[in-house]
Amino acid sequence: MNPLKAVVYAWEFVFNHEVSPLRNIPDVAIRHYVLQILGFMWAISSSIAIGSYTFFAASLIGHTVLIAAAAITVITWTAASKKPSLFTGLGRKAGGEHE
Repeated sequence: MNPLKAVVYAWEFVFNHEVSPLRNIPDVAIRHYVLQILGFMWAISSSIAIGSYTFFAASLIGHTVLIAAAAITVITWTAASKKPSLFTGLGRKAGGEHE
């Protein structure tokens, strides 16, 4: 398998709720909650394995930021596909100026 395809597949499997085994959970909010819990679990276990409380704080903050970024991306993509009208009217108007 192409290394780039392998990375994309791994990313999709972990972070895409429609590809990972989390797709079997019917409620999307619960899927997101479970993904957050898994992220925190990995942050805690990684810091314990390394044995540094300093790394724990940095890892927890980093995982929170990454999970939030992934969640915002999913929310934005979902909104764009289901309600693209939410994004109309943004930016400059026909005359080139804002309202």
